[in-house]
Amino acid sequence: MQTQTLILSKPAPLTLHPAAVYLSALAPGSRPTMEQALNSIASLLTNGECDAMTLDWAALRYQHTAAIRTALMRRFAPATANKMLCALRRVLLEALRLDLMGANDYAKAVDFKSVQVKKNLRGRALKSDEIAALMQVCVEDSAPQGARDAALIAILRGAGLRRSEAVNLDLKDFSASIGRLEVRCGKGGKDRMVYLPTSAVAVVEDWLSVRGRKPGPLLCPIRKGKKVELRQLTPQAVLWIVKKRAQEAGVELFSPHDFRRTFCSDLLDCGTDIVTVQKLAGHASPVTTSKYDRRGEETKRRAVENLDIPYTPRKRK
Repeated sequence: MQTQTLILSKPAPLTLHPAAVYLSALAPGSRPTMEQALNSIASLLTNGECDAMTLDWAALRYQHTAAIRTALMRRFAPATANKMLCALRRVLLEALRLDLMGANDYAKAVDFKSVQVKKNLRGRALKSDEIAALMQVCVEDSAPQGARDAALIAILRGAGLRRSEAVNLDLKDFSASIGRLEVRCGKGGKDRMVYLPTSAVAVVEDWLSVRGRKPGPLLCPIRKGKKVELRQLTPQAVLWIVKKRAQEAGVELFSPHDFRRTFCSDLLDCGTDIVTVQKLAGHASPVTTSKYDRRGEETKRRAVENLDIPYTPRKRK
């Protein structure tokens, strides 16, 4: 594969650069991830010579995209590889729309299959005693981090937020009187309203007594001098906090997303209809929500017991 033919001979205006046009249309929370994906693809195609902005995306043909699919399939988990391939398809679509690529070349270049994803959902739902242990180690930590981490766990577990959504919350997004959180620019750039249980509202209020009521991010970093900084936590910091508290509580390691799995699974288990769970979780489709249903065969058996079929047995002669 000749890499020189894939390198832009001169910088293209951002309005005519397919990668730049694609990235500019994304929500702020999604842009860094997808830009990194495009940088990785460009680097793979050119042995590290190009990034997303110096690769000539319109020059890609089927042999390039097929090779990229194979490379991504070998290097990444299926879900990650498919996310990167989605970015590739979208950039090529922008190249077509910008008249940088012919329709025939485009059709051939995007004619590759997604990487097959295993059907079983990764991760796990947390048990109630595990969540209690996590909260307990936060309560026993008298430093400001204890109150902050308890609030973070209460939000992740009580509202089922993605970690990127949790760190984007501002103080103004929290309404204690009705336990409401306004999630702004969630996945797909969509806003939604979610609600915390009363017990979780109390945890957030305890954190606010430490944080103060000044406008700014709801969840904040804390300096070594125990001073709260009114700036956002990073999603990576959430991962670190969850890992740290799990180790302190003696809980088997899990990911922040497992709080979300627990949220969806518990709501379905207590009989909440799947459309309501879908709206609370911010899923695009109930099909995605159904993957979080871990209730098993016994729940299905009990469900059909509620169906009544009027029947009087015949008298046998």
